Amino acid sequence: MDPRTRLAQDLDARREPLLALSHAIHGDAELGFEEHTSSARVAEAMTAAGFTVTHGACDLDTAVVATAGSGPLRVGICAEYDALPGIGHACGHNVIAAAAVGAATALAPLADELGIEVRLLGTPAEESGGGKILMLERGAFDGLHLAMMVHPAESEAAGMPCLAVQHFDVRYAGRSAHASAFPQMGINAADALTVAQVGIGLLRQHIRATDRIHGIVTDGGDAPNIVPERTGGQWYARSATLAELAELYPRVQACFEAGALATGASVVFDETGPAYSEFRRDAELEAHYRTEATSVGRRFPAEEPDEGVAGSTDMANISLAIPSIHPMMDIDAGGAVNHQPEFTAACVRPAADRAVRDGALAMARTVVAAVENPALRERLLASAHTSEP
Repeated sequence: MDPRTRLAQDLDARREPLLALSHAIHGDAELGFEEHTSSARVAEAMTAAGFTVTHGACDLDTAVVATAGSGPLRVGICAEYDALPGIGHACGHNVIAAAAVGAATALAPLADELGIEVRLLGTPAEESGGGKILMLERGAFDGLHLAMMVHPAESEAAGMPCLAVQHFDVRYAGRSAHASAFPQMGINAADALTVAQVGIGLLRQHIRATDRIHGIVTDGGDAPNIVPERTGGQWYARSATLAELAELYPRVQACFEAGALATGASVVFDETGPAYSEFRRDAELEAHYRTEATSVGRRFPAEEPDEGVAGSTDMANISLAIPSIHPMMDIDAGGAVNHQPEFTAACVRPAADRAVRDGALAMARTVVAAVENPALRERLLASAHTSEP
């Protein structure tokens, strides 16, 4: 029996536990670096499938590394399982995790025949925190020749338009005082943030069309009759590349520094994780994925998504180190888009359940296609990553 048929049969036999995993992770809705239950579910599924499993890899409590096979071509399949604050799994990481488990466990019985090693990487804190980057730096991706994952979306695509991003917190410190009787004794930290936001609004006139600056206020003071002695916010600066981000980020910081200068407050920046990079798309791997995904019933639009409709992901940093793909899968969300509560609801509906099976099968078949293509296989074998300097 040919490998693609065996992969499909394996995944069909595992359908119910894979969907149960997807729905359970969706119900857990744990935030980045707090995905204790979700990562344990993934680790348990991989252990049950006969993988050698490390839960708590890379000094990260919720990171998982699971390995099977000993072939020369080493394949990494990434699982994400962190949720968003307030709206849960509005990016469908439950689908990502279940599809990754499905692909890895379906490939494992064929590993010796295909000449591969399969490594599932459970990667925490994709939304903010850069779990994959930390795992890359700490050796979890060492020796891999290719890496892949799939991601739910509002439309089908072989790759993801992607921006580099820096996540950071801003905190101002001023001095409290009675806002009516002694305002002159206070230093208004909230005013500092207001000045900064005005500066950012004006800066937006003079940045690239691919740059993005956005954030929220997380602390604005305690009461209207107390001059706010502190304020804070969480902010993102994004650009098309890390090089362009290195130009944008200091200009954004200067807006916050202007708020401090204008009011007399002090300002502190806290980068909440490593910068995410641009994505280096591997056209050959994407083409194989598109062919295999079409063969399992996925339908791609005639045109790629608008490059202006772009998010960010720490999978992009993996793509700079290892040939990688990050396809997007339509889950028929009824017009909802990622990071909306309606998208959260769609991530456990029948179309999302189909995406678990289809995504797992398409990824696994793409690995087979890479093995069957001698030139591609040799190119990948020459690309093994190491975290050593």
